[in-house]
Formats: sequence, structure tokens, C-alpha cells
Amino acid sequence: MLMLNKAAGVFYKPSRRKTYEFLRSFNFHPGQLFLHKLVLGIETSCDDTAAAVVDETGNVLGEAIHSQTEVHLKTGGIVPPVAQQLHRENIQRIVQEALSTSKVSPSELSAIATTVKPGLALSLGVGLSFSLQLVDQLKKPFIPIHHMEAHALTIRLLNKVEFPFLVLLISGGHCLLALVRGVSDFLLLGKSLDIAPGDMLDKVARRLSLVKHPECSTMSGGKAIEHLAKQGHKLHFDFKPPMQRAKNCDFSFTGLQHVIDKIITQKEKEEGIQKGQILSSAAHIAAAVQHTTACHIAKRTHRAILFCKQRDLLPQSKAVLVVSGGVASNLYIRKALEIVTNATQCTLLCPPPRLCTDNGIMIAWNGIERLRAGLGILYNTEGVRYEPKCPLGVDISKEVGEAAIKVPPLKMKI
Repeated sequence: MLMLNKAAGVFYKPSRRKTYEFLRSFNFHPGQLFLHKLVLGIETSCDDTAAAVVDETGNVLGEAIHSQTEVHLKTGGIVPPVAQQLHRENIQRIVQEALSTSKVSPSELSAIATTVKPGLALSLGVGLSFSLQLVDQLKKPFIPIHHMEAHALTIRLLNKVEFPFLVLLISGGHCLLALVRGVSDFLLLGKSLDIAPGDMLDKVARRLSLVKHPECSTMSGGKAIEHLAKQGHKLHFDFKPPMQRAKNCDFSFTGLQHVIDKIITQKEKEEGIQKGQILSSAAHIAAAVQHTTACHIAKRTHRAILFCKQRDLLPQSKAVLVVSGGVASNLYIRKALEIVTNATQCTLLCPPPRLCTDNGIMIAWNGIERLRAGLGILYNTEGVRYEPKCPLGVDISKEVGEAAIKVPPLKMKI
């Protein structure tokens, strides 16, 4: 584990001299004049240090990212002080790379947008402090970004998606369903009552010791489960989807994880192996947990679509479901959601995998969206703070539950 100084938990603040030297390193004399608004986006909410420059037409002019996955695989999960230290070590280089690639001088930026909520407090602090120094030196507007809002709006960078649309955000830290009515206008239909699906899949992968599997040693937990599941039979184990009696759009994954833990312990005894060794049935367990997770997510999403159409919150035909977040790159879960959208005459849209996981592009684009709408643009950053926990939009999940919509069964032939 990295050794940190006493200020590990203190708001990280780079020196003014370092910031000044950083800005002096840019001596661009671009051959073209930038006529569009340009936003620098900075993302440090969890374990990826990312930055990007995007213009108002959606052109990504430059991007850079430093992933901490390899480090956290060795520790068996994200250790917040370690993540903080790695952000500190890499943020200046990553921002510099994004700006250098874009051929945009810092003085040409229209604004700086940075994730300030939600996320790991120590990680958010690094990005916010660095950004506030830049804003102060450059005298540019600052746009605080809600991480989940950025995920939700990323699709509008790539496709012409009009409001309103339904969004399902599934990742290692988040799980929610929301109706997107505008750039900062969200109705929360349901969320996870405990852990996120990505977190659950990571924990199952660790319990199965997939990092020791020759085919999965360099993969994150979720990727390892998806990879190994292809070799297993999804119905070999009968895992029941959670919350089958609850007619709402909330999610739960802790109970499923506990059931799987018990099965793994039982199988270890049957096979006579120690905890930490690879089970012969690991692929079957991976396939079953992935299938059960996909069915649970699909059913809650199906109910959300039916609720929104019943209340005329979405158009009856050609409604759009956007799925984003790290778990959205799981192709099996995408196929389950395709079955739902086909049955409800909706269009399923997902950003490409590299934009589903955390990145600077989505933060910069969210900045562009807010800049164009004139929302949340700060010219005075006094009192700006990061918020580790922060809900998205107006919570109407109670109303969804009271509607008690029955979801017709669908055959999940994936």
C-alpha cells in the first residue's frame, strides 16, 4: 500500500507556482481560429484520472486517461487513499496530454467542467482542487458536474436524441432508472437499495478468485464474469432474481451475492478445495449470476417503460432507452434489455464501451450541454464543495411503487 502523508484526508491543493508553470508550458500558435465553444472536462470521481477537450458540435479534440485498475486488482478493491494518491500523481500529466492533443491553448477554453458529485471524497477532492486553481489562473467559468448526469447525457454527443428519454445507469458504484426531461431535469424512478451491480459482480469474481484464472488475470471482476460465463451454463444453478414481489423499479443485489457466497462455500467443500482455489464449476456460477443479474435489471427497466408510457411521460412509439455506465458494456445484459425494448416498441441506445466507463469526454460534453442551456455556470467559485453522496433529480420512486404495474413475462432467450 502506498504511504501517504498526514494531509491524506485534507483537501488537496496544488501550489500556485506549479499551476503557473503548468500553464506556461503551453505555447500554441494554432493555424485555425476556434469558432466554437470549447470545454475542458476533468474526471476523478473514483479510480480513473481523465480529461478531455470537446467543442459544442461534439468534436472530441483531445483526451487522456490514466486507469488505476491494475493497482486495485492487486489490493482486491479500490482503497480510497491509494486512489487519491494516484490521482495526485497523474492529474497534471493527464490534463496536459488532453490539451496538447487538442492543440487548444488553455486561454482559448470557454469553461472548465469537473465532476464534483457523487463519488469517493478523496478522489473528488483532487479533481476539484486542481480545477479551481486552473479556473483562478485562467479567469474562466467553472461548471460543476454531477457524475450520473454526465453518463446520462453522453448519448447526445453521438446521436440526435431529443428529450424526454429513459436512462438506465449501471456501474460499479451506481444503479438507477431515471426519466431525462432536460439537461438538468431528471425524475428518479428507481435505484439500488444496497450495492450496485458492478460491485456485486466484482465481489463474486473475487470470491471465485478469478484473478488466478489464466484467462481472467488482467480483467476487472465484471469483465472476468462476462468472459467466463460464455463457457458455463446459465441454468446450472437456480438463482432467483431479487425483489420479484416488489412492483417498483428499485434494485437489490446484496441478497443475490450472499446466496452465491453460500453456493461457492458449499462447492468448495464438495470439491475438497481451499478458499482461493478455482472451482471446476466457476464458469457455471459466472453464467448463472450474469443471467440472474440481467433478468433483474431487465424486469425493473420493463416496468419503468410501462410506467412512463402509462403516465404519458414517454411517447407511445419510438421512445428511447439509453443504457450507460460500466456495466452497460456487458453484452449479455444489453441483449436482455434489447428483448425488453423490442417488446415495448422502444429504441435501445448505448454509448460505445469506452464511453460507458468513466472518462473525461462525458464531463466535457456535460459542460457543453450546460453552457448552451445557461445552467450552473459559475463565475465565482467561492464555497464550491464536492459531495460524495448526491441523488439525481426528483425522486418519484414512491409513486412508481404505488402504481404497482404488473410486468408481463418475457422469454429471455440470450
